[in-house]
Amino acid sequence: MSTERKIALWAGGLLLVLLSLYLLRSVLLPFVAGMAVAYLLDPICDRLEKWGLSRTLSTVIVTGAFVILFAAVLLSLGPLVYRQVIALIERMPDYIELIGQRIEPLVERVRGTLEGRGIEQIGQQVGTVVGWSTSALMTLLSGGLAIVNVLALVFITPIVTFFLLRDWDEMVARIDKWLPRQWAPVIREQATLIDETLAGFVRGQSLVCLLLGTFYAIGLTIVGLEFGIVIGMLAGILSFIPYVGTIVGFVLSVGLAFAQYPDWLPIFIVVGIFLAGQAIEGNFLTPKLVGERVGLHPVWVIFALLAGGSLFGFVGVLLAVPVAAVIGVLARFALGRYLQSGYYNDGGPPSPQRAPQGDDRNRGRNGGSPGAAS
Repeated sequence: MSTERKIALWAGGLLLVLLSLYLLRSVLLPFVAGMAVAYLLDPICDRLEKWGLSRTLSTVIVTGAFVILFAAVLLSLGPLVYRQVIALIERMPDYIELIGQRIEPLVERVRGTLEGRGIEQIGQQVGTVVGWSTSALMTLLSGGLAIVNVLALVFITPIVTFFLLRDWDEMVARIDKWLPRQWAPVIREQATLIDETLAGFVRGQSLVCLLLGTFYAIGLTIVGLEFGIVIGMLAGILSFIPYVGTIVGFVLSVGLAFAQYPDWLPIFIVVGIFLAGQAIEGNFLTPKLVGERVGLHPVWVIFALLAGGSLFGFVGVLLAVPVAAVIGVLARFALGRYLQSGYYNDGGPPSPQRAPQGDDRNRGRNGGSPGAAS
């Protein structure tokens, strides 16, 4: 078979897979979530196997412990979070009115220093940005918060997780046998890099989100801010998107503090909590738990999450980071091959220059099977 026909065959297969995913996006949520959980828990099962347990018993223990822990957290925090969310929704109009009354003198002062035309232009731009953000958020949420998807996520995801986790190593070995023998070493190498990127980012960033959410929730609650637990948890969860969690939590917390406290000191303390959280994240948590070795730029992550949410809803959000990692690794690989080819040297001999630095940095940590998470 010629090279052109092989490329056409692979391209057609990829398009068919993408089309199938798009058409079936409404039922993918529990399966994608189960695969994500199985991927995160696979190293624990591997460790239990090394201690002498069978794969099935290891899967039962790990899956059961995960479900029990998740249910315990949900039952302990769920009612409190639910009450705070309902109360926040009910009191939101009063808070908006109070905030408007307090900032009205500041707005009038700023209005007096700007020309009317400039204010109108600023208002139009702000309105455009707010409208786009609201539309994107509604599109993101509309794909994943239907009651059917929620029920499927609760009841089907643990089952999918169990079977995928039990058969994970066998599936990886079987896929490895299907690889074209000529390109199998290259594919294994790139799969290992993708796995290391995903493991470094997803697991590290998840731990960062958990620690930040806990820090913000405890800090805001100690200050006495109403709905501090909800805002802190929301800020922690949204921290999976670079800078978004801190910005959203900061705006909500300062706005509520502005409406709740008549004095400026508590407001400054709330500001200080988020400044401290951002300093801890940037100087300690992210470098230690995630690091720069994963090669996922914050702008690329934000774009991937917005694009995935727009196309596939919540399923797209779950798939966004893995797809971004795959594209990033393959792009660095393609760029490295290009820099070594005659196309880069204008028809001359291949350049001795190797792959870009990011690829070289990861290349030094190769090892293990393509599915072995670090």
